[in-house]
Order: sequence, then structure tokens, then C-alpha cells
Amino acid sequence: MQSRVKWVEGMTFLGQSNSGHSVVMDGNGGEKAPSPMELVLMAAGGCSSVDVVDGLKSAGQPITACEAQINAVRREQAPRLFTGANLHFVVTGKGLDEALVAKTVADSLEKYCSVCLMLGKGVEMTHSYEIIDA
Repeated sequence: MQSRVKWVEGMTFLGQSNSGHSVVMDGNGGEKAPSPMELVLMAAGGCSSVDVVDGLKSAGQPITACEAQINAVRREQAPRLFTGANLHFVVTGKGLDEALVAKTVADSLEKYCSVCLMLGKGVEMTHSYEIIDA
């Protein structure tokens, strides 16, 4: 896997993936685009969401929506590393099995999500969930 990041101007950068996609990043804390650290959180939420949706669909659960809400804490001094993060999943579907949702969310964070597992080496990662019966 490869990617590259090109400086555009000021503190704006363009990330380009090997698969041909691009994303703008802002080194001014999100003034013009997501900051690199915001993208790290989005990557964790995206990676884990894939696991949750795929796991529940594979288990025959009637999932209709899934949203990952990520809250993180960073150090005040440089380097401003994340010290903790919680991924809260809001899973919607009719008659979802709560035990299966709980297991699928936990398994993503603890076994399958590559991004969360990498972050977990230095960040206290937690998870939670709620089910909306719709």
C-alpha cells in the first residue's frame, strides 16, 4: 500500500491514495479541511464501521443504519498525541439482537479493526453502542 501527500499552499496538503482517491488536509486545525488528526479519527470510525456493518449483515441482522461517533482526548503539549478515544456506535434496525451487536462492536475494536488496533498500542481505546429499534 502506498500514498503520497503534496503541499498545496499555506498549510494545505493533498493526500493521494494508491487507489486514485484524494483528500485535502489542513495543518491549521481544520480551517479549510479536516486536519490530519481528524482524519485519523475518521479512519478509525470508518474501519470499525465496516467490521460492524459486515458482521451484523453476515449474522443475518436486519441493520438499516450505523453511525460511529468518535470522541478523543489529546495531550495539551506537543506532540499532541491521542491519549484516549471512544467509538460509540448507534446501530439501527428492527429487532436487532443486542448481545450480537455488543459482541460485533467489541470484536471490531479488539480483534479486527486495523486502525483501532494500531492506535490501541498507545491510546486507551474504548467502545460503546446503542440500538435504535426502527
